[in-house]
Amino acid sequence: MARKNVFANITSPSSEVTERKATPGYANHGASRSMISSLSELRDKVAQAEQQVPGETIIELDPNLVESSFVSDRMGIDDIAYAELLEAIRERGQDTPIQVRPHPTAEGRYQIVFGHRRARAAKDLGRPVRAVVKAISDADHVIAQGQENSARENLSFIERAMFAKRLVDMSYERSTIQAALSVDAPMLTRMLSVSGRVPTEIANAIGAAKSVGRDRWTEFAQQIERPATLELALKLVNDPSFSSLDSDARFEFLAIAFKKAAKPSKRPSNTSEWRADDSSVRAEFKGSGKSYSIALKANDAGRFGRFIAENLGRLHQEFLRSTETEGK
Repeated sequence: MARKNVFANITSPSSEVTERKATPGYANHGASRSMISSLSELRDKVAQAEQQVPGETIIELDPNLVESSFVSDRMGIDDIAYAELLEAIRERGQDTPIQVRPHPTAEGRYQIVFGHRRARAAKDLGRPVRAVVKAISDADHVIAQGQENSARENLSFIERAMFAKRLVDMSYERSTIQAALSVDAPMLTRMLSVSGRVPTEIANAIGAAKSVGRDRWTEFAQQIERPATLELALKLVNDPSFSSLDSDARFEFLAIAFKKAAKPSKRPSNTSEWRADDSSVRAEFKGSGKSYSIALKANDAGRFGRFIAENLGRLHQEFLRSTETEGK
């Protein structure tokens, strides 16, 4: 389970943390030394990201000059939550500034680090957006965005997993991605295991699925690896009835469909029946492979069965002659 801020103690001012001295000869060698070095790098990045807003000057910007982040960490828009935010800003104003950075390629424009919904609300209300402008690198942008949105928006597992995949695809180091998501290496591996197997088209069609956790997504990823299941999923997500569902229901819809498809289909019956004209004798025939059975059902089934047994030789000779005739 992802932790909100695994570096809370590391990044706290030294006056607030009781220093623990490492045992001599232990933390200075081998894997321990490497681990401490990695944690130090992550601490520095997180600390830098956390210090972006405090103490900075808040200015008002034209929302039309502000563009979205270069990497998205959300899947879809929660219309109800946005409507509540819009109404709150309409009544009380924008209490919390967004963070932007000067656009890396467009002079005079800005790129949102975090606060996309607040920027959208300001634009919809025809107001300037209150923002802190800070020139930061792409890596620090990613860390600040991930830390802020994970804390504020309670992103779902699949949103975080797909965000991690996008960052991997953009060649960011795993240490940067861990810092952005506040997760350790094993958890990041689990996230990427899911997002690497669930096609982006399917994940986006389902959406955030806020109530669906890691275990169910892991099972889903295992199932959709099968070509037949993937083909079924691609067919279902394009069904109009699928898009009419909310995000959680879409996941459940596919999960149920996968289970039904995985059940072995009933084999066609290989049983046939014969009845005498006067219905005095009924025979059931069942054949599979090299075996064939006859079950007689009648008051004198025993006598009729013995008759057949006594005449098997003659019947077999007739069978052979018939096959020879068919072959000519």
